[in-house]
Amino acid sequence: MRLKTIIPLFCLFLAFAGFDAYAQKATVKVKGVITEGDTKLPAVGATVSSGNNGTAADAQGAFSLNVPAGSRLTIRMIGFETQEILLSKDKVQDLGTIVLLPANIGLDAVTVVASIVKKDRNTPVPVSNVTIKDIQTQAPNIEFPELIKTTPSIYVTKGGGGFGDSRINMRGFDSNNLGVLINGVPINDMENGKVYWSNWAGLNDVTSFIQVQRGLGASRLGISSVGGTMNMVTKSTDAKKGGIVYMGIGNDGFNKLSFNVSTGLLDNGWAISIAGSRSSGRGYVNGTDFEGWSYFVNVSKLINAHHRLSFTAFGAPQWHNQRGTMYSIQDFRNDPSISKRNIAYGYINGKVVGGAYAYNVYHKPQMSLNHYWDIDENNKLYTSVYASLARGGGRRVRGVESNRLAINNRTGRPQDPAMINQTADGLLDYDAVMGANRASLTGSKAIFTLASNSHNWYGILSSYNHSFRDDLQLTAGYDGRFYRGMHYEKIADLLGGDYYVETSAKKKLLYNAMNKPLKVGDRVEYDNDGIVLWNGLFAQLEYSGSQINSFLSTSLTHEGYRYVNNGGTGEKTLLPEGQDKYISKWASFIPWSVKAGASYNFNPYNHVFFNTGYFTRAPFFNSVFFNYSTEINEKAKYERVFTAELGYGFKNEYLRVDLNGYFTKWLDKGLTRSVGNNEFANVTGLNARHMGIELEVEWKPLKTFSVKAMASLGDWIWSDDVNAVIFNDSHEKVAEIHAYVKGVHVGNSAQNTASLFLRWEALKNFTLTGTVLYNGKNFADFDPTNRTKEEDKRDAWRMPDYATVDLGANYRFNIGKLDANLYLNVNNLLNTSYVADARDGDKHDMTSALVYMGFGRTWATGLRINF
Repeated sequence: MRLKTIIPLFCLFLAFAGFDAYAQKATVKVKGVITEGDTKLPAVGATVSSGNNGTAADAQGAFSLNVPAGSRLTIRMIGFETQEILLSKDKVQDLGTIVLLPANIGLDAVTVVASIVKKDRNTPVPVSNVTIKDIQTQAPNIEFPELIKTTPSIYVTKGGGGFGDSRINMRGFDSNNLGVLINGVPINDMENGKVYWSNWAGLNDVTSFIQVQRGLGASRLGISSVGGTMNMVTKSTDAKKGGIVYMGIGNDGFNKLSFNVSTGLLDNGWAISIAGSRSSGRGYVNGTDFEGWSYFVNVSKLINAHHRLSFTAFGAPQWHNQRGTMYSIQDFRNDPSISKRNIAYGYINGKVVGGAYAYNVYHKPQMSLNHYWDIDENNKLYTSVYASLARGGGRRVRGVESNRLAINNRTGRPQDPAMINQTADGLLDYDAVMGANRASLTGSKAIFTLASNSHNWYGILSSYNHSFRDDLQLTAGYDGRFYRGMHYEKIADLLGGDYYVETSAKKKLLYNAMNKPLKVGDRVEYDNDGIVLWNGLFAQLEYSGSQINSFLSTSLTHEGYRYVNNGGTGEKTLLPEGQDKYISKWASFIPWSVKAGASYNFNPYNHVFFNTGYFTRAPFFNSVFFNYSTEINEKAKYERVFTAELGYGFKNEYLRVDLNGYFTKWLDKGLTRSVGNNEFANVTGLNARHMGIELEVEWKPLKTFSVKAMASLGDWIWSDDVNAVIFNDSHEKVAEIHAYVKGVHVGNSAQNTASLFLRWEALKNFTLTGTVLYNGKNFADFDPTNRTKEEDKRDAWRMPDYATVDLGANYRFNIGKLDANLYLNVNNLLNTSYVADARDGDKHDMTSALVYMGFGRTWATGLRINF
């Protein structure tokens, strides 16, 4: 979208806004005290507004505000039901004590299970919140991680640019090393810790709020998050009857429709909420068409004053084409589409079809049944039983002539220039491949497979809370999980041929006869299951006094791993007699954690805090069975992490300032790196040191104008050299290497960040927002395979620093008796060109690095109607 198109759109917003004129009324002074209905504590920070006038409750929950006589006063706070009060025309009105009720049935209990920090002065950890208002005003075509991109020490990119392919780093740690939870239930992959955001692409519409806890965090579970914790709390069942309909469009054919409806709490104690959405588009990057659906159902029953039941089910089935290959900066510059460059796709019957690593389809539904038992005033027991049955995977190309369709992800160029079939415009020529397959007398020579990464996951999470007195609480519980990951490739498309034959006895699966004609649905290459059994105990003692707040938390977990090799590939021994598959012994680990912290409130405005912790973490599954066989790696070590943090906070009615510094030492880390040519490296025994400072400021100098700013400075490095084992994507060992990475900066995560966010209610019901985001000191991710020589003892390439500008507008109006909101968002307004992700090359400079360029200017507009 060009600037000459954007300017008229904003003028249109101004025209809409101009229909509302300011009413000239006498003003009255209104005051009162706001408390939380569940805790009876002051509702610190609750917002009180009427039209353009607004304020926030102070440390005692008190507020005072001048508003037009006879107007409507609105009171809001995260996690509580919005209240509206119609004022009289008296000159002074004392509303007394106003009690806020939980906004959702069971939400108060969910925040306990999810270890949500309700007030930043109570728990000594750095916390940032994203409210439902923040979520709703963001562009509908941004992804979940982007909602928190202006949080200190967080770096978010679009990754390859496909739908849901975003990635996030916090304090230099990727999602494998962050605790990501939905309603208190962990969603990190049980084998490798990863979070695949495309699985949750529709969750924006049903999220009540997001809380980011950097560092140790307040989670009581033994999830051993190194960089921090991201808690997402979905809407429970709204206590208020009503719903929402949303329609949105954006760049590159983006379309979105969504709805959300709730019965409210009925007289018989039942309540039901249902939501759904559909998104589709061509994608910003060439050849990245997508379609995604989402659904959400919550059924709650208020049995009596002591018992509540809540059933929740949600999921986001989707398919999307991807950009599976990085390119050199020069290749991007030479391509007319620049940052949209992608050559790993083609057309079949006029439809875009992604090649290897360029297509993904997945559906991960999650269901939970929650029981909230308020035993008495001092004892509560909250239990959640959940299940997730996920199915899907990504595309691969197999066959003796697979190079006809192969792009080398080490170079971004064809794997075999002499063999590849490309059209005149450089795309994959599927017609040529299908013609060759039809003519073959020995079956297809190049086929599509689907590399399945499905799983069955069952769990129970139970948390008991006992209050010894008002200021001293004990929370203890159990976290049990059973996980079975199912990994295999199956034939998805014979590309014009009649059958496919495995030609390598080494790769042939046990149950496939040699030279057997294989059809669509038959499994090839590998077939194995990863089983994880998890039993965890946790406990936390928390003291909340008038000046001192402190906690002591500990966890102990037993993790058992078992590898089941159904296909037999990679095994060094004969199959035991009487067995039709290889089954490993159990590999057992008992990681533990302990963390503690305290804060001291000098007065209602100033406080300091300190926290520290030490924990061990079991090695990831592929470090235990890193040869992709049932042979257990006896040298697999526990990862060990020590961290400490010190912070200061100031808060009054107009200004909030949070400043903190941290230090983290990480020993014996294991990681997996893509190293190009469809190969990856399992790295073990890696050590790292992360330290930095973070600043957050919120300032509201005027009732109609507010400012949020943040800055972070980090220094994150790998602190020793390592060994690595290289595998291809058929799980065959290729090489063992020694990599020189000591002193290399942690890559693909901006170590210095800053942002400035402005919100201005320019006219009645018309709000403008602007965000400037700076990312700097960002290094390319190291590749172990090009650090095997003494001369490679140098830092990775440092990407250029960059800044982007986002602009948003929101106009509130009525359609009859219905409230409506019109949104417009433009991201990267100035169309800044920048490198977002990079993999270091053999020369450790710009010319040898492979990169993903960041998105250029994008836009979206939408209409939300409340009923």
